[in-house]
Amino acid sequence: MPEPTDTPDSTDPTSDSNADADDFTVTPYAVDGEIDYEKLLERFGADPLTDEQSRRFPDHPMLRRRIFYAGRDVDRYLEAAESGASHAIVTGRGPSGPMHLGHVLPLYLAKRFQQETGATVYVPLSDDEKYLAKDQSFESIGEHTRDNLRDVLAVGFDPERTRIVIDTADADVIYPIAVRLARFLTPATVEAVYGEQDTVGLQFYPAVQATHLLLPQLVAGRQPTLVPIAVDQDPHVRVCRDVAAKEALPVDKPGALLGRFLPSLDGPGKMSSSGDAPSIELTADPETITETIRTHAYTGGRATLAAHREHGGDPTVDVPFQYLRFFFEPDDERLARIAADYRAGELLSGDLKDLTIDRITAFLADHQRRRAALGPLEAELEPYRLTDDERRRALDRAGIPASDRA
Repeated sequence: MPEPTDTPDSTDPTSDSNADADDFTVTPYAVDGEIDYEKLLERFGADPLTDEQSRRFPDHPMLRRRIFYAGRDVDRYLEAAESGASHAIVTGRGPSGPMHLGHVLPLYLAKRFQQETGATVYVPLSDDEKYLAKDQSFESIGEHTRDNLRDVLAVGFDPERTRIVIDTADADVIYPIAVRLARFLTPATVEAVYGEQDTVGLQFYPAVQATHLLLPQLVAGRQPTLVPIAVDQDPHVRVCRDVAAKEALPVDKPGALLGRFLPSLDGPGKMSSSGDAPSIELTADPETITETIRTHAYTGGRATLAAHREHGGDPTVDVPFQYLRFFFEPDDERLARIAADYRAGELLSGDLKDLTIDRITAFLADHQRRRAALGPLEAELEPYRLTDDERRRALDRAGIPASDRA
């Protein structure tokens, strides 16, 4: 039987999640203001990661440094990973434009989990949601989907343990299950969690997202599932957990690993391809990376060289340093030395930018090499698609009658 709904996942429309006079907004569709990450945990009802939990994950700087800092049902996932039991990761992509650094880092984290513990990874692409949410044509979204797929494939997942799902291409599986789950979502609940939506399509989409998060269990049986996401995407997990508790499906509620936002180049906040701040796309060449960082990256340095030498810089607000801290400097001791030298005024802002440029350029050169080596997309994607048997099992476990299948 599904677990009963627990208080932290409540999506009761009578409870006001914004009752506090907070001066920031965090939803899957809008991030604004100076974000208080600890207050977000109170608002969303998630639990901060403990030191022990962080150590039990595969070693990664984004966990050691609390970039991913909170979660739901983390212990159940860790126990399965440690014991060799089946366990899954779900991390997706909304293809509304080219992918940039902020989009791909969770994919590389999922790859590390897969390599270290044998996790099955599901990567859903929500092309339908982006068509509904963005002022773009089906043709434009389709082009972004195909382009994004090349970047997902370039990450280098194991095809035997990875499934890539595209909502419109895999509608024969996704939509019958989503329709069943939608019976347990009211308009009041959707509005309470997501705010007022512009179209009935977006009101329905949480049922599709819940299908994504439950799909590993519908395909392969009940197992702990973890969703590593930026904290603004947590509402999707909360709604899915409530639906999983209400619906008589052979699934457990998915867990979550919640992360902080990679800062935009112009300062703290969410890195977004739709905002005004520049971003570093995964196809950027070395000259573009250099120009973007040198021209646009906010620094914690002083106004003059003399002042910087005397008073030092502030790495906590310096965006190039934060990029190193998030992902691009894996050695903790070296990162600490960089911070100390910057605070002492021995390392200049320009030097820190150059170091970050070198690291990002090397990372993207490897990614782009794998991307360029890919053959025709349809052939490359085929080993990652749901098989006919997996589709049948998912629909069977979801209770979809054979007569209702495409």
